[in-house]
Amino acid sequence: MRKDIRTTYLGNYAWATANDIAGALEEAGIFWWCKNPGTFTRVLFAEFGVRMFVDQAHLDEAREIAGEIVAKAEQGEAG
Repeated sequence: MRKDIRTTYLGNYAWATANDIAGALEEAGIFWWCKNPGTFTRVLFAEFGVRMFVDQAHLDEAREIAGEIVAKAEQGEAG
């Protein structure tokens, strides 16, 4: 991870949605990373999905991108 970028939490998404968001963030030139829950986290805390983090300086833009992709996914238009 780059040390000159501060990241902040974007959201928790289903794997396919997170993949679409990641692609759009890359196209927009926004730094991102994600964390998948491990086995123990799934079992003990019933946590599923991909937690995504983005460059704090581009959070508003990333939220807009993610919101559009989530809306499409909810309408069945994802991927």
